[in-house]
Amino acid sequence: MEITEINVSLRNEDKLKAFVNITFEDAFVVRGMKIIKGTSGYFVSMPSRKMPDGSYRDIAHPIRNEFRQYLEKKILDEYQKALDQQGNELSENVTSELKDIEE
Repeated sequence: MEITEINVSLRNEDKLKAFVNITFEDAFVVRGMKIIKGTSGYFVSMPSRKMPDGSYRDIAHPIRNEFRQYLEKKILDEYQKALDQQGNELSENVTSELKDIEE
């Protein structure tokens, strides 16, 4: 499945760093992904919906771990490009996470 477009909308919040929309093969879009700065680094949060009990459930997510890693790498690469365009430096946590995904 080819990723044909990734749109990153930067945020300057403590944990929420960006919203992401991703298009597959110019035919299917997933909106509402987020780049989050967690306690152990950056990660990509899938779009989710709040359930009646107050918990959250993903409404779209990769089934295989290999595909999740592929998506995260592509999304974090685009996040890095968006930061670079604004003249910001990447945190070492994002850089380290990118290296971990590649391995």
